[in-house]
Amino acid sequence: MRLALFQPGIPQNVGAAIRLSACLDVGLDVIEPCSFPLDDKSLKRAALDYGPLAHLTRHDSWETFLQAPQRAHGRLVLFTTRGDQSFHDFAFQAGDTLLFGNESRGAPEEVHAAVDARVVIPLRAQARSLNVSVTAGMALAEALRQTGGFPSLSTLQT
Repeated sequence: MRLALFQPGIPQNVGAAIRLSACLDVGLDVIEPCSFPLDDKSLKRAALDYGPLAHLTRHDSWETFLQAPQRAHGRLVLFTTRGDQSFHDFAFQAGDTLLFGNESRGAPEEVHAAVDARVVIPLRAQARSLNVSVTAGMALAEALRQTGGFPSLSTLQT
């Protein structure tokens, strides 16, 4: 299971995704360009001390991401308000990469055309969308629940 952020625009969301990746032991792909400098200093500030535990891979473009070895297996599942299936009805697989678009622009048509599935987290009619890091957390929790991918209780430190 992997998370992927398409051209993120808010450093704090990348930091939250790094922490999510580290805590739940899943890979994280950041597809650039970002709307902020994605350097070691900004990553360290955004991720606090979770960076060394995360499995972060940076891609300089959408094309580079699609050609990465991590993309050789598994489906690409886009979370979008334009999804045609609810995330809790979708059957996740252990090799899936959960993809999230830019916070303000979403994902462009070329991304929509390349994915294997488009899913949505249903919201009340008056709401536009959730924060991308909240969406990633909800999506990853459901995907890991379905696939038995959560870390075991024996890994907890007391």
